[in-house]
Amino acid sequence: MEIKVLGTGCTKCKSLEKMVREKVAELKLDANVTKEEDIVKIMGYGILSTPGLVINDKVVMSGRLPSDKELNELLSKI
Repeated sequence: MEIKVLGTGCTKCKSLEKMVREKVAELKLDANVTKEEDIVKIMGYGILSTPGLVINDKVVMSGRLPSDKELNELLSKI
């Protein structure tokens, strides 16, 4: 599983990256988590506000932080 956190470095972006890394470890997922900070690449995903979460090249969330339950559901579906 490929997971990308999209964000230029704001507090919410950093929080989402931390949440995702912790949840991947907790669920023992075989996932590669990366952070994309290049605004041009972020814009290429078509999101209007960060943070954004991309799983296997599909944008699954943007513009907010997910609840713990929502993050569980997003990561468990894949």
